[in-house]
Amino acid sequence: MERLDKIISTGGGVSRSDARKLILKGKVSVNGKTVRDIAFKVDPKADEISLFGEPITYKKHLYLIMNKPKGVLTATEDKNKQTVIDLIPDELCRRDLFPVGRLDKDTTGLLIITNDGDFAHQLLSPNKKVPKKYLVTLDGEVGEELIAKFKEGLTLADGTKLSSATLQILSDLHTAFVTITEGKYHQIKRMFGLFDLGVNELKRVSFAGLTLPEDLLEGEVRELTVNELECIKNAKKKAI
Repeated sequence: MERLDKIISTGGGVSRSDARKLILKGKVSVNGKTVRDIAFKVDPKADEISLFGEPITYKKHLYLIMNKPKGVLTATEDKNKQTVIDLIPDELCRRDLFPVGRLDKDTTGLLIITNDGDFAHQLLSPNKKVPKKYLVTLDGEVGEELIAKFKEGLTLADGTKLSSATLQILSDLHTAFVTITEGKYHQIKRMFGLFDLGVNELKRVSFAGLTLPEDLLEGEVRELTVNELECIKNAKKKAI
């Protein structure tokens, strides 16, 4: 059972205080009857809850996938700059949503957004070693010898030791796929920096077994499908 004001806030896309005001004003009904008690308990799966006569669809947890564009902050809010939460359409936006991990401001690609803390923890815990794959465009050619060095595990300039990473060099030698299981600050840029290679473009193309959909344009966001969630769950099991 859940409090009515929480259901209205989450399903109606309003703040908890505004939800309470709407309930007190008689704008909310449960199973066809007006309810003015903000602490009234309902079963979201069994009760029919309406706001202004329109049914409320309530999901305790929401799982979104975004193709993050360049120049947008991976944050819940910022006074001066646009964040990934700002890109979420009204029908999907909730106040408790947050990005799972971070992509740098100029990094693009697959980003998962949710309000499920346990789900996020499972994906981000260093012990889980969940894979993240990136397409990297460099300012110089990548040598074959780097494949073995990445696999062995690099040590960054500040002494930070990294786990094994997979490097796949593409045909033009200026682009490559890199798969890591960590998320250190500017990790991939720092890895290539050890070999005097600068990263011009960085795009995450896969995360936790989930590949960025080709039909999801930059800046677009949608709910994860049942199959996509299952793919992530299977990847977490393999990681464990």
